[in-house]
Amino acid sequence: MPIYYFNVHQDNLLKIIDKEGTELSDLRAAIAFAVLSARSHAADDVLRGQLRTDDRIEIVDAKGSAVHMVRFDEAIGLCS
Repeated sequence: MPIYYFNVHQDNLLKIIDKEGTELSDLRAAIAFAVLSARSHAADDVLRGQLRTDDRIEIVDAKGSAVHMVRFDEAIGLCS
């Protein structure tokens, strides 16, 4: 199974580097994993009284190439 890495970016800075990676069946599964991770990070932010919707998770393949980006505002629905 392919391994994917999920790096968290805040503003223009790389905040968290995933050094372990996660084995997933394909890119589609990696995107679903990143969406759930973004929701979890966003929930933690809300509990601290903030939400940065422009934060994002970069999905990187085993070769070190960025293959997809999930923005927090795409992973959650904002209601008014």
